[in-house]
Amino acid sequence: MQTLSINITSNKKIYFISDLHLGAPNYINSLEREKKVIAFLDFIKQDAQALFLVGDTFDFWFEYQHVVPKYFVRFFAKLIELKEKGIDIYIFTGNHDLWFNDYLQQEIGVQIFHKKIEIQTNTKNILVAHGDGLGPGDTKYKLLKRIFTNPICQWLFRWLHPDIGIKIAQTWSRHSFTDPKLEVFKGEDKEWLIQYCKQKLNEQHFDFFIMGHRHLPMEIKLNEQSTYLNLGDWIVNCHYAVFDGNEMQLIKFENGQ
Repeated sequence: MQTLSINITSNKKIYFISDLHLGAPNYINSLEREKKVIAFLDFIKQDAQALFLVGDTFDFWFEYQHVVPKYFVRFFAKLIELKEKGIDIYIFTGNHDLWFNDYLQQEIGVQIFHKKIEIQTNTKNILVAHGDGLGPGDTKYKLLKRIFTNPICQWLFRWLHPDIGIKIAQTWSRHSFTDPKLEVFKGEDKEWLIQYCKQKLNEQHFDFFIMGHRHLPMEIKLNEQSTYLNLGDWIVNCHYAVFDGNEMQLIKFENGQ
């Protein structure tokens, strides 16, 4: 597991958001959500030291050699603004946007993570992952992920004209999409990501586990020293986590704050 060391400076914070699903379910709804995300980015830019986008930032993303999906211009412009202010930006791949290469690294200067990472701060250890494919169960998706991330399968997909390939992928994405309004807490013994975190604690201590994927914001004490937080989504819930070097809070973003 890759380790990222962050020395949080005075009066600075680390922010985490997940499951923006920009692009879904249509242009109008996505644009409305994109503007709310931009309001959030404006809100954090005065004290953010780092921003983590913890997977499924886009409902679909695929990089051909010379083509990327259109739209998201306002979002990209705001990320560039934050980066130019000295804010570090990290993006995780999710199950809807597995196929990042180097476009955003070159154009914006973000760092891409394809797997879970450990963040070591001056005071706490944090495990961050999108969450797809972790924990027991979900064997069908785990098989699909192996296919989707296979270099040969990706090479074959690139031979499709972008208009055809992106249309197929968007149709698949919407077919597999679960309405966040229908998500309910299943109980700690049936929440796969909670089970994964508890198992991980048998191997190594983490003060916080930060994940997305579940589309349901939650904060669960795993023991006296460790907490699991799920960031939910920005289709319905619009939550974010913020860490000031000592405390981690899960907060709903409302009315620009």
